[in-house]
Amino acid sequence: MIRLHHVPQARSFRILWLLEEMGETFDIVPHSFFDRSLRADDYLALSPAGRVPALEIDGRVLFESGAIAEWLCETRGRFGRAPGDPERAEWLEWLHFAETAGQHIAALTQQHIVLREDWMRSPTVMRLEAKRLEKVLQVADRVLTRHDWLLPSGFSAVDVAFGYSALIGRRFLRLDAMPALAAWLARIEARPAYRRAAARDGAAQIYTRDLYEAPDA
Repeated sequence: MIRLHHVPQARSFRILWLLEEMGETFDIVPHSFFDRSLRADDYLALSPAGRVPALEIDGRVLFESGAIAEWLCETRGRFGRAPGDPERAEWLEWLHFAETAGQHIAALTQQHIVLREDWMRSPTVMRLEAKRLEKVLQVADRVLTRHDWLLPSGFSAVDVAFGYSALIGRRFLRLDAMPALAAWLARIEARPAYRRAAARDGAAQIYTRDLYEAPDA
């Protein structure tokens, strides 16, 4: 039995999507950031930081999305690049570079959404973090001018990991100047597994606008 503890639109979507790509059968346990379910003792026993995802699988619990993705690829034998593979270093780079993008998205999410009062927010921080996220996504845009997926050999789990970051990132950035990235996201959204994952994601809880922009100073 596989059980994924999930909040709609959160990083747990990366694991939901990857499990769909792998053709795994799994149950989703829904949670919310806006109640105290992630702070309950029984959930903290699964995820000590009180975050999603937590994945119950093969008699164990994993709670870090990057590690879960790497472990799933190793144990299911799909969408990874094993040690000795010529693309192994690139694969690891992209897997962890997704976390760099995630840091900037987290900062933007806090500024635009989590901090509810205008006086708490900083337009300067919003603009700085959006520019930092743009620089990260531009790296992918340059690579994607050369091939359809992040690795030359084709789709892999790093398209899932970094793809999630780019999908959320476009809520804070316009992608007009990154056409290769935009075309890649269109290919992602056309994938049957992505569509299945999106259908199971749940109602939007975090991002309710298409675009969040910094207010005028």
